[in-house]
Amino acid sequence: MARFRTDGLDDLMQEMMRMGEDTGPIADRILLAGAEVIRRCWKIAAESHGHRDTGDMIQSINYAKKPKTVKDLKTIDIYPQGKNKNKVRNAEVAFILHYGSSKLPGSHWIDDADDMSAPEVESVASEIWNEELRKRGL
Repeated sequence: MARFRTDGLDDLMQEMMRMGEDTGPIADRILLAGAEVIRRCWKIAAESHGHRDTGDMIQSINYAKKPKTVKDLKTIDIYPQGKNKNKVRNAEVAFILHYGSSKLPGSHWIDDADDMSAPEVESVASEIWNEELRKRGL
């Protein structure tokens, strides 16, 4: 599935690494706040692309409440959880709607959602980091 990328967070991440805060509780706060923004934008994009049949897939878009560490990098996955009433994984439904199939053109709705969320994610991350720096008197 699509990966969220933004150039605006590079400086913030470098500063966090220099201060040894790239894997601590502040990083978790930033990831969780960003995940909430992205989750909301995924739901908006799915609706705007007309991807509501039963609403199962849209309603199931969520993320783990605790980021995981993979090779010294904190991550959090955001995707539709569980299965719909037909026992089809909601993530599979999202994948097909995004990329398409031989019978259905892809809408690339997740790319739209990530583009929509990027500025707000950058803003929220900067706010949390600047708040932490103020607490430290920096």
